[in-house]
Amino acid sequence: MEDKVQKQRFEMKYRISEAKAQQMRYFVQDYLHCDTYGRTRPNRSYPVHSLYLDSKNLKTYQDTVNGDRNRFKLRVRYYESEDTPVYFEVKRRYNKVIQKKRAKVYRHAVKDLLLGQLPTYNHLVNKSPDQLEALNYFSYLQNQLQATPKMHVTYFREAYELEDSNAVRVTFDRFVKSTPHVSYELREDMPNYLPVFGDTVILELKFTDRFPFWLQEFTQLYHVRQQSAAKYVDSVENLKFKKIEMA
Repeated sequence: MEDKVQKQRFEMKYRISEAKAQQMRYFVQDYLHCDTYGRTRPNRSYPVHSLYLDSKNLKTYQDTVNGDRNRFKLRVRYYESEDTPVYFEVKRRYNKVIQKKRAKVYRHAVKDLLLGQLPTYNHLVNKSPDQLEALNYFSYLQNQLQATPKMHVTYFREAYELEDSNAVRVTFDRFVKSTPHVSYELREDMPNYLPVFGDTVILELKFTDRFPFWLQEFTQLYHVRQQSAAKYVDSVENLKFKKIEMA
């Protein structure tokens, strides 16, 4: 997949019904285009996998639960084909602003990097100083936390964005499910999963500048209220509710 990540943006999340998602899809299409990956897919959706890393005492989870305004998450994001690269991502929040650094890495290098091998250009698909800096930053934070794999989260994403840019992006995430995952293997199957949000669709509005007027009209028209919907954190909460231990 082409890497079009925005380094800094605002994000707003909502929990909506499938019926409302179907209605909202038509409104969005007047302003945005279905992204490249969804155009040829059934229901315009494609699978997304994330392997979240955390410390032994789950510091990144605790920071979110405690409402820390300056916090981050570590994850390895990948897609369904075994031949595609993966993305080492640091998603950091400063108050209301989301900053993301990510490096596009060869899949065969994932285990060695997560086990502590020093990053080099040889690990990178795009061999640029920015990419190496992002990978070094991920490795630094992982080492600082002594973070290891904790949770595999997957879902289907339907995404819309501007034709020549993703400065404004609207996504609908469905069938979010998760399972504890402590190995360094990137798996796609999830035999013993727990649904995270049930039948609820997670709507995310992402923009890099001021809140577009039409998005304000969009949220008012459909009477949606901004809510927390943190996939990793809610996955951990779900385990606690079910009294399932994380390894």
